[in-house]
Amino acid sequence: MFAIIETGGKQYKVQPGQIIEVERLDAEPGKVKFDRVLMWGDGEKTKVGAPTVAKASVKGELLGETKGAKVVAFKSRRRKDSRTKQGHRQTLARVRIDEISAK
Repeated sequence: MFAIIETGGKQYKVQPGQIIEVERLDAEPGKVKFDRVLMWGDGEKTKVGAPTVAKASVKGELLGETKGAKVVAFKSRRRKDSRTKQGHRQTLARVRIDEISAK
């Protein structure tokens, strides 16, 4: 069984028991629910939403937060002795997928 969910402006293919890292969620550690299910399938049947699958949801557990890889933006102007270096690390939430339900 799998589902494709949308959160944080990105899409993720998830299965029960999988741990994913998504954009930061405004929730406390514990249970979370994703209602924007774009596609759902169980091997025999597949439902594709327009834009979402009705009455479908994915439940998971928020395990905590972590930081992503560092992204460095470096600009250099030739022959001008002008340089700019800026770094960024995105805060991510770790979620374990517990249940996929489509009624």
